Amino acid sequence: MTDRRRATSLSRTFLATAMGACLIAGCGVVPGGSGGSGGSGGSGGTITVMTFAPMGTKATNMPGMVGMAKAYERWVNAKGGINGHKLRVLTCNEQNTPTGAADCAREAVAEKAVAVVGSYSQHGRAFMAPLESEGIPFIGGYGVSSEEFESTLSYPVNGGQPVLLAGAGHQLGKACGQVALVRPDTLAGDSMPVLLNAGLQANKVPEAADIRAAEDSADYTAQAREALADTTGPAAKERGCVTAVLGERTETFLDAFRRTDEKRKLPQIASVLGSVSQALVDRTGGRESPFEGAYLTSWYPVAGDPLWAPMRKVISEQAFGDDSVDPDDSGTQTTWIAYTVLNQIVGRLKADEEVTARKIAKTLNQTAGVQTGGLTPELSWRHQDVRAVAGFPRLSNGRVTFQIVRQGRLVAQPGEEPQDMTPTLEQAPRAA
Repeated sequence: MTDRRRATSLSRTFLATAMGACLIAGCGVVPGGSGGSGGSGGSGGTITVMTFAPMGTKATNMPGMVGMAKAYERWVNAKGGINGHKLRVLTCNEQNTPTGAADCAREAVAEKAVAVVGSYSQHGRAFMAPLESEGIPFIGGYGVSSEEFESTLSYPVNGGQPVLLAGAGHQLGKACGQVALVRPDTLAGDSMPVLLNAGLQANKVPEAADIRAAEDSADYTAQAREALADTTGPAAKERGCVTAVLGERTETFLDAFRRTDEKRKLPQIASVLGSVSQALVDRTGGRESPFEGAYLTSWYPVAGDPLWAPMRKVISEQAFGDDSVDPDDSGTQTTWIAYTVLNQIVGRLKADEEVTARKIAKTLNQTAGVQTGGLTPELSWRHQDVRAVAGFPRLSNGRVTFQIVRQGRLVAQPGEEPQDMTPTLEQAPRAA
């Protein structure tokens, strides 16, 4: 991106977020409005939304998503709200369980939320059904459940797990002749091999060895031995790569892998954003981290890109005491983008118009080219924007970026430009 284009995108972001001051609604202390499925009560009312994510569990945790949502609420309300409406953000611990996900969705219904925004859950079936029954849109989920790319009330801002895995396959397909995938033995994990293999096969690399693991295990020694054998054993005649996609347990796996690799055969390590983050690299030694040299696939520009400046400013002003809100974290970033979308969509309604879930969904369905300040391509979820990706028709953003850990920092991989993985996924068999 040229400096001029970057400056233009950045100025757009500041404009959108400044206009967002007039867009959303209510602090937690402000009573919720009424009016159908999440009404705002017209001009001067309160718009209620929810953000949910797992917190304090033994597997993947995303506290930065709810922290970012509350910071956004404080920021936009301090600037006067949007079109006379305040933003009221409900948060809920999804607990990494179907019951927890369903309970969060039912709370959103009970509180008359007009949208669920920037949330994380593997359990799409559990949370989408209650939301669909009340016409509540799901905006900018993390993309780990197939329902996020199938439900007509889901509006993803990134390509979720599908494009990350296909992108990882593309990245590793250029560097490796043999790949082992270590992934959760869960319903969400079952689609990972198909997606990764789509990227590998596009580069004429054989399918990856599929190594299943409990996502909350404390010992991955058996999986580490299998991955090492698959990538450095007699059958591995070319360079081997091991990619682990285990959420917060990726670090645990790598510890086991390092102990298993006593002879320092050192196959290439790789993962995706969400399983590896800048915070993890920092915590494990920075420049001395075992992740040094690791390949990573992301949806967004690197965390140091100036395009993130508006988000960082909001975090510094409104979440300075909340250590969970890390601007380098992909969950935090996804939530920022999701609220940016909500900001724009509500801004397209009349200032004195009652804001309801169904009106937001209708506006999303009819709007082309939603801007996110250059952090994603322009987003659209109209009927004509449906993609020919088996199992993921709602995928509106197939872009990935390729990163590498260099001197303790996640930076853009030299020679690799962002790429749209949609064509690769269109050629892949149904993954979910």
